Amino acid sequence: MIETASVFLDLDGTLTDPKAGITRCIQYALEQLCVEVPSADELTWCIGPPLLESFEHMLGDNAAARIALEHYRERFSDVGWCENAVYQGVPEALRSLTSAGLTLYVATSKPEVYAQKIIEHFDLAQWFERIFGPTLDGQRVRKHDLLAFALEQTGVSAAAALMIGDRSHDILGAHANGIGSVGVLYGYGSRDELEDAGAQRFIASPSDLEELIE
Repeated sequence: MIETASVFLDLDGTLTDPKAGITRCIQYALEQLCVEVPSADELTWCIGPPLLESFEHMLGDNAAARIALEHYRERFSDVGWCENAVYQGVPEALRSLTSAGLTLYVATSKPEVYAQKIIEHFDLAQWFERIFGPTLDGQRVRKHDLLAFALEQTGVSAAAALMIGDRSHDILGAHANGIGSVGVLYGYGSRDELEDAGAQRFIASPSDLEELIE
């Protein structure tokens, strides 16, 4: 069990499954640059980390990656954001956590403007005190910077906080700020990835959230 009062939850791969929207938008961006387009399954590694870094890895060039990100956002802001689905059991888990007196926040690498739109679209906003994400110009894109900003803005003590996410950057960002961490195994990061990052606990489904927290 982990004693906590405030919980920061990742969005992609933790609250919702964004595979269709993210992979289709990446494919669209690569098509615009006339480069080889991987299949959707070959692009799941891009779900979670900052997209500019993923495009840099694929294209090997920062300038090309920034152009690809612009193309990505063209499609994502139109239809990609809603090509998404809430994981089964998430609303029930959020209801139980808030009923137990915990304060919930979203902390995502997805730009805040999109995260807000998605959370509201899927009727999850009622469970969250605030949503934290990077700006479109890249401020707070790294999870450790984002969580530091969130702690400052909320006044939450790191010792009484918990970060829950499915990728290594969620766990590493938590550790950098002295926050407890839980790795999600139903998302897009492997158990090995999360263990290597130092996750303190693991959950296999959203319903397991309630068992981790006092």
